[in-house]
Amino acid sequence: MTEARSSYPGERLGLPESGHGSVGRPGRRIGALAIDYLAATLIATAFFGYNQFALPEESGLTLFAPMMVFAALQIIFIPTLGASPGHRLVGMRMVRLDGGWVGLWRPIVRTLLLIVVIPAVIWDADQRGLHDKAAGTVLIRA
Repeated sequence: MTEARSSYPGERLGLPESGHGSVGRPGRRIGALAIDYLAATLIATAFFGYNQFALPEESGLTLFAPMMVFAALQIIFIPTLGASPGHRLVGMRMVRLDGGWVGLWRPIVRTLLLIVVIPAVIWDADQRGLHDKAAGTVLIRA
């Protein structure tokens, strides 16, 4: 069975081609990711003494501090504000495909898969990564 071709990302999902409610494009997504990870690194440095130049045996658990803070930012902000701080700054928000509240388990599943990286870089025709497909979510322009 083949998927129906669409003329733009999000058409099969019933989303507009551009503007408010359209699928968040890769530039915005990458920008949001960079903002969130930079914020997580700054927070980890301030609170956990994270040092990106320390050798792994010198840093212990703080080696993973930015990733833990990143995950916490995603899991806290997506259900409460509908987007991570980076998503908000670049004008995107996270929604369920059926329009309901994202809930708590979806951001947790999505974030765990995002941290693994591979699911996030494999996209479908609607520019949804496997992490979004597994969570039943889509990033749209706010």
